[in-house]
Parts: sequence; C-alpha cells; structure tokens
Amino acid sequence: MGTVFSFDVRGGNHGVVTATLEEAVAELHRVNEVFSTYRDDSQVSRLARSELTVEECDPEVAEVLELGAEAERVSEGWFSTSYEGRLDPTGVVKGWAAERAARRMAAVPGVSGVSVNGGGDVQLLGVPGPARPWRVGVSDPLRPGGLAAVVSAAGADELAVATSGTAERGTHIVDPRTGRSAVTDLVAVTVVAPRLTWADCWATAAFAMGSREALRWLEALPDVEALLITAGDEVRCTGGLARRLG
Repeated sequence: MGTVFSFDVRGGNHGVVTATLEEAVAELHRVNEVFSTYRDDSQVSRLARSELTVEECDPEVAEVLELGAEAERVSEGWFSTSYEGRLDPTGVVKGWAAERAARRMAAVPGVSGVSVNGGGDVQLLGVPGPARPWRVGVSDPLRPGGLAAVVSAAGADELAVATSGTAERGTHIVDPRTGRSAVTDLVAVTVVAPRLTWADCWATAAFAMGSREALRWLEALPDVEALLITAGDEVRCTGGLARRLG
C-alpha cells in the first residue's frame, strides 16, 4: 500500500490489545503482499497477467473487486479499478484495509474507541474517553502546516475521514475516462462518511470530477459530507458538513 498506518486504541486489557495489534499489523503486511501492483509475484499482478483466476486468489481479492465494481457504478465511472488498461484495485485497498484493521481492534473486549490512520485517511470507532469525541484535523493544501477544518465524530459510533488531492503526492489521480492525470479546479477533496472504504473511494472519484460535478454528486450520496478546496482558494462544502465540524 506504500504508506504508514498508525493506531490509537483506548481501553481493553493491555496484553490482549497488544497481541491483537500485532495480528492487525501482520494482516496489513499480508494484504500488501496480495494486492501490491509493484510486486510481480503478488496475486493481483498475477491475476492481471491471467496467471490466476479470481477463484484461485485469496477470498479478499474477490471482495475488493466487488467493492471496486460498486464504487465504479455509484460514481458513474469516475472511480475505476484499472490503470492504463491493467487491473489496479489499489484505490479501494488502503481504505478497506484500514477500516478492517480498526474493526478488528474495536472487537477486543473492553476497547472503547479506535482510530486507525492509513496515510492520512482515518477510520474512527467508538470514543476516546467519556463525553469525548474523536476529532480529525484536515490539512489545508494551500497553507502547509495549517488546518482547513476539524471534523468531530460527536454522536457517531463510526466515522471516517478521507482526503484526495495534489498537496502530498502531486498529480497522481487519473481521470478514468481519458486514462490521463485528472486536471480539474480542485486541489483537495475531503469526504466524511461512516466507512473509510467508501470515503476513500468517493474522495478519489470526486477529485477526478472537478468541483461543480463533484459537489452535486456528493450531495446526493446518503450519509456523506464533503469539503472541497479549489486552486483558487475557494472552499465549497455539502449542506450537512457544518454539523460535523468542531
């Protein structure tokens, strides 16, 4: 997945939490081995070369491909699991893997809250303490070190925050309709939704669309709010985002 994961787990027996955390980290490494497009021997690379069938891969491969197909359908083709004509489900994998790791940790008896950050995209479950919600800062892409907003998970048992843009990795998002780098008026899209799997997919698709089309589309998605920042330093947001800021 080519990124750093961090965990913040509140409550639970220390020994059990530590053991489960080690299992979760090992699973992330296994997922990377299965889905890496940079490894010739990964299952996804072999699947792309028709050396394996989906049925011969680990069950997670079929699960991720089904999620990718659903994301492509909902986004009307703006999200894709292919790159330059080759199978590439990495746009799904990071958010899906981080969400899975968070749910594994949240299932530990006595754990009250979990935050898993995968390369800046965050899955939040439960609470960090009594009467204390999780809060996530959204970086300002035009002002290094500054914050564009702070998202609060108050009142939500689960919440995810995912950002796609050019500030950290430059131009890397592809317009699936042209096969070339997406050139839009946006520099960042942050999506807030219950599940990181979808928040990450929707942020990627929305960035490729451009601000006008993306805002219309995001407004129509259930339980989804978003913050869009253009290269001209214009901030646009969905109608319900305000209740998530704090």
